[in-house]
Amino acid sequence: MTHSSKSKLPIKNALLLVDIQEKIISPINNKDSIIKNIQKLLSAYQILDENIFVSEQNPLKLGKTIPKLLPKVGFTNIQKMDFSLATSKVLFEELHDKKISNLIICGFETHICIQQSVLEFLKKGYEVLIISDAMGSRNNLDHEIALQRMLHKGAIITTTESIIFEICKTSDRKEFKEISNIIKS
Repeated sequence: MTHSSKSKLPIKNALLLVDIQEKIISPINNKDSIIKNIQKLLSAYQILDENIFVSEQNPLKLGKTIPKLLPKVGFTNIQKMDFSLATSKVLFEELHDKKISNLIICGFETHICIQQSVLEFLKKGYEVLIISDAMGSRNNLDHEIALQRMLHKGAIITTTESIIFEICKTSDRKEFKEISNIIKS
């Protein structure tokens, strides 16, 4: 069974926050802007949708997720040693049980954990949206090449503001004013 948007299942999203840990982001180029975009995306997503997953790469050595970037409630934490999040049985059981077809991905590092995860998710038939301004690497070239590679393999590249408005769908939503304020912050 495929999980792509071409199937007859309704589109259902999950937000994956990949390895947003202090020791990982410390050397990241442009990290302040990326963190601000992740905060906006997370804040808006918690208002508009559900199904949030937070991964932590080797948390005993690299620490926990930065507290201000943890969802307020209702998320699944996945601790991992593999670079790819796509090897997590817990994640796939939840994705399957909740009939999730689209994965919205942000975090660190673009060319390592995110790229390996995205390539495996694509092979498994998921629609993958990568939020280019809400992810990063220590080296800009690594970030850019990874984006190109994931795009070439079928990922959809977008930005924080674009995906927030795509999830919101209309300015008629009662939450729109709150979403607009998040974007402007």
